[in-house]
Amino acid sequence: MIGAKTGFVSFVSAGPGDPDLLTIKAARLLAQADVVLFDDLASGPVLSHVGPQTELVAVGKRAGRASPKQHHVSRLLVDHALTGARVVRLKSGDAGVFGRLEEEITALTAAGIAFEIVPGVPSACAAAAAAGIPLTRRLTARRVQFITGADVTGDLPQAMNWAALADATATTVVFMGKRTFPALATALMDHGLSPDTPALLAQSVGHANQTLTRSTIAALAAQLALDTGDQPALILYGPLAEE
Repeated sequence: MIGAKTGFVSFVSAGPGDPDLLTIKAARLLAQADVVLFDDLASGPVLSHVGPQTELVAVGKRAGRASPKQHHVSRLLVDHALTGARVVRLKSGDAGVFGRLEEEITALTAAGIAFEIVPGVPSACAAAAAAGIPLTRRLTARRVQFITGADVTGDLPQAMNWAALADATATTVVFMGKRTFPALATALMDHGLSPDTPALLAQSVGHANQTLTRSTIAALAAQLALDTGDQPALILYGPLAEE
């Protein structure tokens, strides 16, 4: 019974947004949950799996929009679990990839609340699959690296390993990087990466309005300097982001 004991939190990875890409465990936990705290990118059709008894709480954060602060989200998570509820914290993509998972785990641990992490399809993998390309390629791309294009202020992070990021034999996936990609591309070219390096802009991956734009790092930087649009996006560059 809710309130009889401390609840339990399941960090559920929603995948890129296509409900068909949910894991069986994710769908089951959504159906059983008393409360679901969901991100903006983990909403829509995915939420059709929740039961009629479930309370839905939107806690999503999007760049350039008014959003709940992280400490507020963590507090909500703890407060709901302390009622004895079965809580699902629904995160887009895979919860462990740029999903602020650690801060929420820290809050639960401090409150003595048990949790589990349910992995999901990372949006980077979904973007590559949608484009019909692998993330790795024998001999030419033996390494994959995920980076964020924005720090807590929304600017390009200062502490970057430029030798790794300008490695022409690696596939690099940039999360939250549309606004800062022109500066990133300039720095990459300054560190020796060819301006003709293939790039892929994958927007609204896993949703009905998904778009995939093949380009080069120089051309994509010029495009995004003029207009970033408002769709969430990933940018892939390296030897795989090509036909």
